[in-house]
Order: sequence, then structure tokens, then C-alpha cells
Amino acid sequence: MEVLAQLGGGFAVAFGPLNLALMVLGVTVGLLVGAMPGLGSVNGVAILLPVTFFVPPTAAVIFLAAIYYGAMYGGAISSIMLGIPGASTAVATTFDGRPMALKGLADRALVAAAVASFVGGTISVVLFTLFAPPLADFALKFGPPEEFALMMLAFATFIGLGGDDIPKTLVSIFLGLVFSAVGLDIISGDPRLIFGDIPGFYKGISFLVLAIGIYGIGEMLWTMDSSRGDVQIAQHRFTIKRLWEAIRSLRGSLKTMVLSSGLGYFVGILPAAGATPGSLMAYGMTKSMSKHPENYGKGEINGVVAPECANNAASTGSMLPMLTLGIPGSPTTAILLGGMIIWGLEPGPMLFIDQQEFVWGLIASLYAANLFTLIINLAFIPIFIWVLKMPFTILAPIIFMLCLIGGYAPTQTMHDVWMIIGFGVGGYLLRKLNYPMAPAVLAIVLGPLAEKAFRQTLIGSHGDPTIFFVRPLSGTIMALAVLLFVYPLILDMRRKRARARAAAAGNQTDDDR
Repeated sequence: MEVLAQLGGGFAVAFGPLNLALMVLGVTVGLLVGAMPGLGSVNGVAILLPVTFFVPPTAAVIFLAAIYYGAMYGGAISSIMLGIPGASTAVATTFDGRPMALKGLADRALVAAAVASFVGGTISVVLFTLFAPPLADFALKFGPPEEFALMMLAFATFIGLGGDDIPKTLVSIFLGLVFSAVGLDIISGDPRLIFGDIPGFYKGISFLVLAIGIYGIGEMLWTMDSSRGDVQIAQHRFTIKRLWEAIRSLRGSLKTMVLSSGLGYFVGILPAAGATPGSLMAYGMTKSMSKHPENYGKGEINGVVAPECANNAASTGSMLPMLTLGIPGSPTTAILLGGMIIWGLEPGPMLFIDQQEFVWGLIASLYAANLFTLIINLAFIPIFIWVLKMPFTILAPIIFMLCLIGGYAPTQTMHDVWMIIGFGVGGYLLRKLNYPMAPAVLAIVLGPLAEKAFRQTLIGSHGDPTIFFVRPLSGTIMALAVLLFVYPLILDMRRKRARARAAAAGNQTDDDR
């Protein structure tokens, strides 16, 4: 009851005229920022941070948190419409969102993304409200060995049970790991894989550059090649009836929503993990648990639902360590943390006691921002659909330009633009050879996290690798990862035996005749 009373007080703060206006403005700006390739929540919050110096601290944090929330929703828009991830958190949404748009189901994909984001955000805020202190304590039990084990589990979800060609999946993951190793060594600082001392490689290869190249440029080349120049524009329609049907069709995705939200929230509360690994892991988990994993990557609705639930849940989860421990759970919350310190708000356990009005006002604003973002997102869908009706001869140059701008904007160097074009051509060629590209994107995101956790663990254990298996949490997670690695091999052996028995039975029948 005490929690409900405090939450009620928080709603009174959140619905103050200034706070409410800034919340609606924040989610609208966040939607636009998230939908712009190359920007995302990190840049949006950083750019607009100085604007908040003119308002009280509570209103400022509510505004920035609303931008963060809106950007999580907005990232899915360009992923589905154009095949260009608006932000790294929306990369996994591209895998099935874009194929749905190509089939003329863009409205269903956009509605699924909006509703899934709402569900993921709501579940995570409820968890945040009820279990903030104990979850923060549990997250502290995750040291480098547990983080590395969790990364292995993520890789295993893409290999195990996926239905893809396992050797090609492994090649794709190793390619991503090689790209993630480019740059400076995280321990010694020595340059590695910089291809003849090219300056642009010193900062490494951004996963967003890889994703935009593969899913923006590569997809466009694939479309032109597969259509032989005669690109048919899918007939997109949007009516209230189709909106209602799209919402009703999501009843079959409730299990995916709950599991992905839980996973996203859990990954979000881990320090330095964030929404991008959470969305990719949720996609892999959902695909692994599906009865028809072969449908993923071809326009499966749960392939949109899972990452969108997870990235929104993770965005709320990442605020938990920021508020309770002063440890940012993602790059965006790191900027929010800096802003709080500037405004004189000291994060930590005492924040919930000394600044109750601020804390509960922020939590209540997350509930409200979630609802406002859903309404605004659904209201804008007809405009998004209108964009998709443009002829390909107009849409293709726009996509190409947005890809280049999206690659240039974060670092403002031409090096990344050339990299996007290179990855686009490479992704197109690999797709012609039936190599899955999603594992490469997963590897370049999780590779640096896994390497850091792996090396920190080995330094701490004086080179003893058994530490990954003897600690209870990391040992359990590693055992699950090994099972997921091995299971497809067992399935493959069973299939071969079944085919052999069928062939033997056929030969026996021929002999009897």
C-alpha cells in the first residue's frame, strides 16, 4: 500500500502542467530522433541536455526520459519502412520487420512494434516499481564471469535450434567477431587489424555502420537484383478495421511479449549491457523456442514483437542501476546520470529516501510516457504507410541518402560512409550465397562486451578458465549455452538416422516387388 501511495504522489507530480507538456514533447521528439538513421536515443538526449537547464530538475529528467522512451519506439519505424535501423536497439527489428513491409504488411509490423513496445515498457515499469531494491542487489552478483556466460548464451541462441545452416551461421558469427576486434586493444591499447595503419580503423567498426550497410544498401541491391529492374511496390493500406485486426492478431504473441520483456528488463539492469544486446538476445531466444524457426527472417510477426518488447523493457531496466547504485545501465543512462549530477541529484539508495518526489514523479512519468508514445505512434502510422507507397525509383535514392547520412552523422567522417558502401556490397554477395547476416550483427554488438568480460575474468583468476564453470551463476548459464550448442547436432543426427531408415524401408519395398 505504501508503494501505491507513493506512486499516486508521483502521478500528481508527473501530471503537473509543465511536466506533462515536456513529457508529450519529449516522446514526440524521441520518436523523430529514433526514426532518423544514425541518431538514436544517445544523440537525442545528449543534444537536448542543455535545453533542460531552463526547467526544474524533475521536469528536466522527465523530458529526457520521455525522449529516451520515444526513441525506443521510433527506432522501429525506419527499420520496418526502409530496412535501415534507426538505432542500434532496432537492428533486430529489421530482420522480420522489413520482410513484412515488402509483403504489404507494413501496417501490421508497425502496430506490432508499437503494441509490443507498450507492453514491454509497461511490464518493465511495473517490475521497476515493485522490485527495484532486490533486483539491484541481484544485478550486483553479475561479475565478469557471469557477463561472459550470458554473452555465450546469446551466441548459442543463434546457433542452436535456429534452423539456419550451422556452418554458415558460424562463419557469419566469426566475421562479426573479426570486425568487432578492429581498433585498439582494450587492455594494452595496441592497434590491431587496422589494415595498413588506416586512421579510420583506430576507433573500431561501429555495429550501426555494419547494420546500415547490410540492411540498407545490401537490401536495396538485393531488391534490384531479384526483381531484375521491375520492382513491384507492395499495396499498403491502413484502415481502422486493419488496425483492430492487427491488434487482435497479437493475441498469439502474448507469451513472446512476456518472456521478451522479462529478458530485456533483466539484461537492462546489468551494468553496461543496455537495450541492444537485450533486443538481439530476445530475438534469438524467441526464434529458438519457435516451432517454426525457418519462418524467421522472412516476415514473422514474433520477430518484430520480441526485440521491441525487449528494447523498451531494457531501457527502463537500465535506469534501475542508474538510480539505485549510480551505475549507468546503457550509454543513454550514462548521459542522464551526468545530467542528474549537474542538477544536484545524487544517485544511490538514499535517493529513494531524500528525493521521493523526484523518484516517484519519474517512475509515474514512465507509465504515462509509455501510453502517450503508443497513441502518438499509432496516430502516425498512416503517414508512415504513405511513404511506402512512393515508387521505388524515388524511394531507392532516399534510402541511399539516408544510409549515407546515417553513417556520417555519428562520427562525421567519410571513412564510415565508405564502410557502409563496402558492407552493403559484401552483405548483398553473402546473401546471394545464403549466409545469414543476423549472427554477424549480433557478434559485432556482443563481441566487445564478451571480450572485455573474458579478459577481466582471466586477469582476476590468474588465467584459470575453470572459473566460468565453478561459480554457481556463471556455471549454470554456461551449461545452458553448451546445451544450446549441442542440441542442433543431436537433432541433425536424428534427422540423418530417420532419412537412412526411410531409405532402407524404400529399398526393402522395391526388393519385395
